[in-house]
Amino acid sequence: MSREFPKGFLWGTATASAQVEGGWNEDGRTPSIWDMAPKGKVHNDEKPYVASDQYHRYKEDVQLMKSLGYQTYRFSLSWSRIMPAEGKVNQKGLDYYNDLINELLANGIEPMVTIFHWDLPMWVYEKGGWESEEIIDLFGQYVKVVAEAFSDRVRYWYVYNEIQCFILNSYIMGVHAPFKKKYLSIMKLSRIAMKAHGVGVRTLRQYAKKPVKIGIAMANSCHIPKDDSPAAIEKARQKTFKGYNGMSTSWFGDPMLLGKGIRQFGILHISQKDADEIYQPLDFLGINNYFPAIDKDYDSSGKEFTEMGWVVDERSIYWVSRFMYERYHLPIIISENGCAMPDKLEDGAVHDERRIDYYRRYIKAVKKAIDDGVDIFGYTAWSFIDNFEWAEGYRPRFGLVYCDYENNCQRIIKDSARYYSKIIASNGREL
Repeated sequence: MSREFPKGFLWGTATASAQVEGGWNEDGRTPSIWDMAPKGKVHNDEKPYVASDQYHRYKEDVQLMKSLGYQTYRFSLSWSRIMPAEGKVNQKGLDYYNDLINELLANGIEPMVTIFHWDLPMWVYEKGGWESEEIIDLFGQYVKVVAEAFSDRVRYWYVYNEIQCFILNSYIMGVHAPFKKKYLSIMKLSRIAMKAHGVGVRTLRQYAKKPVKIGIAMANSCHIPKDDSPAAIEKARQKTFKGYNGMSTSWFGDPMLLGKGIRQFGILHISQKDADEIYQPLDFLGINNYFPAIDKDYDSSGKEFTEMGWVVDERSIYWVSRFMYERYHLPIIISENGCAMPDKLEDGAVHDERRIDYYRRYIKAVKKAIDDGVDIFGYTAWSFIDNFEWAEGYRPRFGLVYCDYENNCQRIIKDSARYYSKIIASNGREL
């Protein structure tokens, strides 16, 4: 089969506001829960105050994207930059994103906006955050502001990035801000967050100035079939949507994407009544995939691992795309895929052969999924530039562009970025 991807396939990169922007207390922005992370919760107590300094260097970054041939840029909005307090809209915050959007469009790059990517404003957190139903209305007000401000130029919207992570990691596992462990609150937290998403979708459609395409980016891994037999494939599918992994896939996916109530472990449930309120039809599904589900049946012997300790296995992105498409029947974009590798800056260059190999393997697997009938219309690599990796701080480097934190955040194009650029220019033929 041809390596070339379908005509019109969207190639780009992705970031998140808290991870790249910096400017944490400038021009009216107020802190997020990540800015105020307690001592000992983030590696070396590092803060996202400067991050990759995109707030001051967005024009330079857009020119880099253009030079590398990127066709789309997925970025997120900082809620507290746009609404620094309840009921208050910060015009300077809107101005920044208007300038970024206009710069992208002027350089032929399609903006994709994520409305919420984990950086909950402190003022919202202090009102109860995701533990309080009040956030549903607050989130709707925020979505109305951004829809009215940007939807005349932005076509693609993600309401959330990885609801699984900002609920499970932040409020159940306690490894992400606000670092809580409220195991018995899983149903309440899930219902509130999913209802807020439904309000966000409805609000965006109501106030959009032009037709928009709305989706959600989900954190997805899957179980890999032992072989290609129908029985093995069905077993992997069933395991993917049940048990703990089901908590992060069908637990959120079925109510939000199918309007279907769900029960897990016999006692945890989202009722059909809740699902009816949660469900809003979406236009596409974003899949964030890095690694497969790991259990006793998975053999990791001989496998490579990234700096995050994640196994490299490109079968994961193939099977998760296939399983999610077969279950939810939505066009798919790979909204995140990439790897943290031990990059070294040597003589002004970064020769990251392991990342090149990773992208080669995973993007080939995406093409295989397309060839096998999965409707995948785009791929946005994670990430455009090295950034603040949440509780891991600045140690892991995911970027296609190196950020020299010791030298005023100087940008250095890695070898992997040049390789990815060739893939884009050839629409996959250079894999």
